[in-house]
Amino acid sequence: MSIFDRFLGGARKPAARPEPSPAQAAAPAERRKRTRVNARPGTKALIIDDSPTVVAALRKVLRSAGYETREALDAEHGLTLIAQEPPELIFLDIILPGMNGFNALRMIRKTPATQHIPVIMISGNEHATEQFYANRIGADDFMKKPFSRHEIFARIETLLDAQFVPRRRSDTGAAPAPGPTAPLAAAATPPVP
Repeated sequence: MSIFDRFLGGARKPAARPEPSPAQAAAPAERRKRTRVNARPGTKALIIDDSPTVVAALRKVLRSAGYETREALDAEHGLTLIAQEPPELIFLDIILPGMNGFNALRMIRKTPATQHIPVIMISGNEHATEQFYANRIGADDFMKKPFSRHEIFARIETLLDAQFVPRRRSDTGAAPAPGPTAPLAAAATPPVP
C-alpha cells in the first residue's frame, strides 16, 4: 500500500458491515435466556489437575456459583482428600504426574465408599479415544481443555437430580448409591444387577 493510498484511505467511507443473520444474532441471547440449573449451594467439588491455572479457573467458576472446592495437583493427594471427606463431584484430569487419571478413576470406582461420586474427566488431548476409554471405566462426563464457564455448568447440570445434587449417570437404570446427601428413597431402592 502506497502513501497515497493510505492518505486517500482515511477519506474513503468505511465499508458497510454485513448485518448478522437472525440465527447468528439470536444464538448468544438464547443461551442466556434459559435459566441455568445449578447444584444446591454448598455442593462439595474436588478438582484434581496438575495445572495450577486450570485449578484456579475451575475454583473461581465453581465458588462464584456457591460450590465449596478442594484442590489437588496429583491423583495421590486427590485420593487422600476423597478418603478424608468424600466430595459430591470430582473434576479429574487424565494426564497427571505419578498415577494418571484413569488409574485414579479405577480406584474411585472400586471403593464402595466413593463409587457413587460423579466424575467429570478433563483433558487437553484431542483424541476421542480418551473420552471413550474414560466412559468405559466409569467417568460420568468428559470436558476437553480449554473449556468455558458455560460448558462447566452444562456438564454439571446433566448430573443433577431432583434435589439439585450431582448423581452418577446410569445406563442400566439403577438407582444411585446412597451418599451423605442422598435422599432416603434412593437408599431404599436396591440397585439393578
